Amino acid sequence: MTDVVHIVGPRPNLIKLAPLWRALQPLSQRILFTGQHRSPELSTLLMDELELPVPDVDLQVGGGTHADQTARAMLGIESELSLHPPRLVVLYGDVNSTLAGALVCAKLGVPFAHVEAGLRSFDRTMPEEVNRLVVDRLATLHLTHCEEADANLLSEGILPDQIHRVGNLMIDSLQRALEHAAFGCEGRERFLLVTLHRPANVDDPQRLATIVGALRELSKETRVVFPVHPRTLARLERLSTQGLELLPPVGYLRLVQLLRDAAGVLTDSGGLQEEAAFLG
Repeated sequence: MTDVVHIVGPRPNLIKLAPLWRALQPLSQRILFTGQHRSPELSTLLMDELELPVPDVDLQVGGGTHADQTARAMLGIESELSLHPPRLVVLYGDVNSTLAGALVCAKLGVPFAHVEAGLRSFDRTMPEEVNRLVVDRLATLHLTHCEEADANLLSEGILPDQIHRVGNLMIDSLQRALEHAAFGCEGRERFLLVTLHRPANVDDPQRLATIVGALRELSKETRVVFPVHPRTLARLERLSTQGLELLPPVGYLRLVQLLRDAAGVLTDSGGLQEEAAFLG
C-alpha cells in the first residue's frame, strides 16, 4: 500500500506540493496529476524547477465546464485510488481537481488531508468558495496556515483535533527559489508586475477593456510588465495594449525574479498576492 498519494491540478498546486514531497521522502509517495488547466510545456518546466519527479499518473483532464472537468477528474482519480489504495491522500487548494479528489475519497472511505483548509471569501458566486466548503466538510485532516482559517473551521463545526496549523507551503517554495536560483536584475527602472487570469476579469469584454485601459494609463507613468496567461491572450487581441510590455507565459523562477524586482504588483492571483506580501 502506498503511504501518500498527492492529487494536484493547476500549477499553484505543484508549488505547494514540492516542499511537502521533500519532507515526506522516507515514505512511499505517488503523484497523481489531473492535468487541469493543462499547459504541457509550462507544467514540465515547473516540475523541473521545483525538482519534482515526473507524476506517476497524468489524467490529462484539460478544460471544459466545471461539471465536465470535475466528473472526468473523479473518474480518473477513482480508478487510480482503487488500483493503488493509499494510507492518506493529500489535496491542495480549492480547484476542481481538489473537489474531485475529496468526493472520491469520501465515497471510497480513504482519509485525506486538505492543505490550505479554512480559507473563506464568504462569496458563494466564486466556484473556489463552493469547492472550499465541500472539501473542508469532508476532510479528515485540515492543514491551515493562519489563525483566521482555524477560526473559520471551528465556527463551521470542525473538531479542534482535526485542525493543524502547519504554515504556508507556497512560501516554503518561494524561499527555496530565492535561495537556490541565481537571478539577474530586471533593470534599474521601476516597474509594475501584472497578471490576469480569473474568468470574472478576462471573460467579460467590458471589464477586461476597463482593466487594460487603466493599465495603459499607468504605463504613462511607469513600466507595466505583463506576462500574459494563455487564457487571457486571445481576449487581448481585440484590445489595444500599446504601452504595456507583454511577455509570453513565464516559468516559476522567472516569475519569482519579476516579483522580487517589481515596485508593485497588480494581480488577481491569490498565490501571487501571498508571495508579494511575504516579500514586502
